[in-house]
Amino acid sequence: MVQLTISAASKPPALARGLPLTIDVAPEATVLDVKRAIVAKYPKFTPSRQRITVKGDRKGLFDEIKLADVLSGKDGWEVELKDLGAQISWQTVFLVEYLGPMLIHPVFYHFPRLWYGVDVEHSALQRYIYAFVMLHFAKRELETLYVHRFSNDTMPWFNIFKNSTHYWILSGVIFAADIYRPAFSATSPYIVNTIRDNEHFLWIGAGLWAFAELSNLHTHLTVSALRPPGTRKRGIPYGYGFNLVSFPNYFFETLGWVVITGMSGSIGVAFFTVVSFYTMAIWAIKKHKNYKKEFGKEYPRNRKAIIPFIL
Repeated sequence: MVQLTISAASKPPALARGLPLTIDVAPEATVLDVKRAIVAKYPKFTPSRQRITVKGDRKGLFDEIKLADVLSGKDGWEVELKDLGAQISWQTVFLVEYLGPMLIHPVFYHFPRLWYGVDVEHSALQRYIYAFVMLHFAKRELETLYVHRFSNDTMPWFNIFKNSTHYWILSGVIFAADIYRPAFSATSPYIVNTIRDNEHFLWIGAGLWAFAELSNLHTHLTVSALRPPGTRKRGIPYGYGFNLVSFPNYFFETLGWVVITGMSGSIGVAFFTVVSFYTMAIWAIKKHKNYKKEFGKEYPRNRKAIIPFIL
């Protein structure tokens, strides 16, 4: 057995006022074993709230890491503990985020008199876009349940409100309120005898949208296959889309929303598309840099982050 000292990363956590704490652990013990020992001492300090780091290092250690792998050779075994606060699973956050538009769009689409004061005879364009939105977010829910594998199990619970704002307000209320209004109805001059009422135009748009959605799904499956179930293993993705950019999933998702924006000319849809792309571009650039830092010379140098040959 080895003596392990657990000290506070900054100020002592409210749920563990007795720190520093010294416990006996086996050399092959994992970070999760340490977290369980902390729970035994402080029952309210659940593992999901705990961030364990090597003393002097701010990077949290994953549960499956063995202490010997990060502490051997150091003068004394010591780790630092921080309270992350109340947590919620990433999967739950994703499910709640994507549920918003699936609840909000039907309310605007099927009950227009509540919002616009009149009944709306939906145009073919509105019917297509309604189907696109519902299918997209149903796909996202299924991917969350059966495809995505998360690097971290949880996030601070308050993030569910911050993250949901984008989906419930932008892709929910603003998007739906604009696209299902009378200005886009079957009797509107904006639609009647225009290209937006042309069956061939709508089918071409639907084909492009389906291409973007299926391509997005393919990239998610590719990334998921790199990480065996129950592990946090990371690898370099190759193949369809990945030969040009690090995050083709963001590129194809953006393409899908651009198609809908182009088909409709809706300001609300365009606003959502711009904000979404900006957000995904920031994520892509940051993760792209992390990829290059993690894999070094192994990582393909000709890849961009999100837009082929440009960004």
